[in-house]
Amino acid sequence: MEKEENSNNPSTDQNQDTAKETESLEENLVEENKQKTNQEPKEEVKEQTPEEKIAELEDKVARTFAEMENQRRRFEKEKEDAFEYGGYSFAKEALNLIDNLDRSKHVLESDDKLKETEALNKTLEHLDIIKKDLISIFEKNNIKPIESINKKLDPNFHQAMMEIEDDTKEPGTIIQEIQKGFTIKDRLLRPSLVGVSKKVTIKEEKTEENQENSENK
Repeated sequence: MEKEENSNNPSTDQNQDTAKETESLEENLVEENKQKTNQEPKEEVKEQTPEEKIAELEDKVARTFAEMENQRRRFEKEKEDAFEYGGYSFAKEALNLIDNLDRSKHVLESDDKLKETEALNKTLEHLDIIKKDLISIFEKNNIKPIESINKKLDPNFHQAMMEIEDDTKEPGTIIQEIQKGFTIKDRLLRPSLVGVSKKVTIKEEKTEENQENSENK
């Protein structure tokens, strides 16, 4: 009776059919994968010859040597810069001494009570001696002042702070030095602050032309 019931049960038959279909699909997929793998060409791994291995090693050694040489040159350059310009910051700060001497001299010269006195003359003389000594010490250490007066404005060494009308000089000529600049070896320590000449503007001619134009109108 049980066998007859199982044979007559439609759900059992459907399950068996589904299982068979799944098995057949899996077999087809496996067969297709085998065919694909057989069709794909296998890449052959080419073994390097001794000559190729030697050439590769020589190239690596050459690259390593070149990198080491570049590092050595960079180190030498940094060492030279440290030796040549190690006192750059100190030198720049030391220039304030010269600036302060100039300011002190200007204040003393502007004092009405001290004008034309022997004390003032002696003080100014001592200040000039100290300034010359400082500049001499700087020059011994390759710190030199920039020449500015009557020179053409050079943006590499000068910084124009004002324009001054002067027909006796070519426009762009330095006729006033506000603050002296300095170099250390071949580098700019600080630029010179200067005033440059420009052509005089003729205002009288312009006013006359304006009057004539107004009269004609």
